[in-house]
Amino acid sequence: MAYLETTEYENYGLAPDTTDDWIAVASGMIDAYCRRASISATQYVERLRVVEGSQTVRLSYLPLVAVSPATIPLVTVRGRYTRPRRGEMGPVGLDAIAYAFSLPGAWTQVDPASIDFLSDTGELTLPYNVLGLPYSEIEVTYTAGCAAVPEAVKIACAQLVKNAQSTPGLNVKTSKLDTMWMQYFSNSLIDAHVQQLLRPYVATRLG
Repeated sequence: MAYLETTEYENYGLAPDTTDDWIAVASGMIDAYCRRASISATQYVERLRVVEGSQTVRLSYLPLVAVSPATIPLVTVRGRYTRPRRGEMGPVGLDAIAYAFSLPGAWTQVDPASIDFLSDTGELTLPYNVLGLPYSEIEVTYTAGCAAVPEAVKIACAQLVKNAQSTPGLNVKTSKLDTMWMQYFSNSLIDAHVQQLLRPYVATRLG
């Protein structure tokens, strides 16, 4: 999506004759830099390994946000207990129960409402399963992003366009917008100021 409306161009220091394609390309560059589908609220699916001895994991995309009519950002969650990896110890006395019930590798649904979460950090605290076993791996479908485009993202979008328009070979008055050229110059266009503005929205993992 475009992170600036046409009516906002002049408010953010852009020329009134700036064309929408500049904003579209700049918005796409922001998404690519932040390693996410969109800054706006979007649904993601992640499969995460739970560290031995811990019942917490951290999601990649922030902030977590509920999308109406939902009241929490977690859509569906499932977990499983797996056989310990080399060097890991299974839960004492409970691993035999797990094997007896053929639990290793089997996915079970987890009630999203039973999970504690922190929207700003993406940290989830997981419950134990019905037999008291900790989960080894979970798969989470959740929503993350912003209900409205943040001011910092709008400023970053406008700054990207300004940087592009002042870059030789990309000047809007002498050249037709070329997405490939924009991508080629992305390292210089996304300067330190833009990086600082976008830092809160960069995904913590690739993928």
